[in-house]
Amino acid sequence: MTESYKPSLQPWQSGEARESALRVRLNRFMGLIQRLVSNPTTVMGLAVIVSMIGIAIFAPWIAEPNFPDPYQMPRDWGAVRKPPGTPGHILGTTNVGGDVFYGVIWGSRKSLQLSLMVVGSTVVIGTIIGSLAGLLGGWVDEVLMRIVDVFLSIPELIFALAIAAVLGPSFTNIVFALSVVLWVKYARIMRAQVIQTKQNEYVDAARVIGDSKLNIYLRDILPNSITPVTVQATLDMGNVVLIGATLSFIGLSEAGIAEWGVLVSEGQAGIASGRWWASTFPGLMIFLWALAFNLVGDGLRDALDPRTEGR
Repeated sequence: MTESYKPSLQPWQSGEARESALRVRLNRFMGLIQRLVSNPTTVMGLAVIVSMIGIAIFAPWIAEPNFPDPYQMPRDWGAVRKPPGTPGHILGTTNVGGDVFYGVIWGSRKSLQLSLMVVGSTVVIGTIIGSLAGLLGGWVDEVLMRIVDVFLSIPELIFALAIAAVLGPSFTNIVFALSVVLWVKYARIMRAQVIQTKQNEYVDAARVIGDSKLNIYLRDILPNSITPVTVQATLDMGNVVLIGATLSFIGLSEAGIAEWGVLVSEGQAGIASGRWWASTFPGLMIFLWALAFNLVGDGLRDALDPRTEGR
């Protein structure tokens, strides 16, 4: 009786091959880190990001929280419009007695929350929809991409402003509005990457040996398609705070909360009278946050681009 055929163990299924693949990935990761740290502007951006995240984490120890709501700025009606250096108000106060230092410190937490919530949700939604469009193609691709085109035809800021205005002034509503607006770019990027990646030979080889569609997507297509999405997410970590501060500035966030856009809005009336500090310090934080993530995003894009690896 002829012995039944048993497929040989695939190379990536052996322990030795797995260790080899792990070493390759580790070497690639270390090479990526080396390329990142060799770029001085990227290092500068990383230093600013780490500093601001540290401020956000240690905010309760840097500025004593206002109970029961730490994000509600304390008011000192006996120290209205005080300049920087005033005892108890190192960065001065706003036109309504809000402590600028407190707002800057706790505003870093709000900005970090905004970036993580918006970018996290938009990356997940955009990756899922873009992957479905790229993998399935046909009428599914047509329907999903026409929806994406409709969203892309409206300027991001105007679209987010309209949604937040309809829902009412709220930090939560700003998060929701930005999530609705920004997911489409990730869907478009992911679709293009999936279509390109699924045509590679290693994907065909995985199909031939009988790998499931889910395994092929998770192991072969997704890891090789996610790089542009990662770069875009890094850039959006800064851009989201900039757009969110704009919405807060025009009154679409809760009044009196420790948020950089709200602080800039409260301090704008005093700029003409020489009371620059209430708007300048939170405005500087917004600028540094957006600049830092753009620097890191540009450095990450260069480091992940094989054409610039040897430069």
